[in-house]
Amino acid sequence: MTDCPFCEVEPARLIEESPLTRTIKDGFPVSRGHLLVTPRRHVSDFFDLTSEERIAVMEALSRARQRIDDADGFNVGFNNGQAAGQTVMHVHVHLIPRYRGDVPDPRGGVRWVIPRKAAYWSKK
Repeated sequence: MTDCPFCEVEPARLIEESPLTRTIKDGFPVSRGHLLVTPRRHVSDFFDLTSEERIAVMEALSRARQRIDDADGFNVGFNNGQAAGQTVMHVHVHLIPRYRGDVPDPRGGVRWVIPRKAAYWSKK
């Protein structure tokens, strides 16, 4: 696909390629070192990846994590479908390095996708 930013990767963003995956710098990083792991094959739904592709994506994710040695933690995730916030319809897994103090209170992590339900610890 010629209009897909993950099928036609800008060379400056490319970090690693394998037969089934690419690891690239996020075009709009939310933290220093934010990377994306994508399958080479154009597929929009994570659950449509083959077993081999899923394994290759997870292995590439582990290799990508090894490139980031100064993070204090990581958020790892993907948006699957428009209702979940997916805007580029090519599977991509975010590896978002987190650093102490980058937000006042990091508790809840990915739960903040639905803010009114994120801070479950304060609703006791």
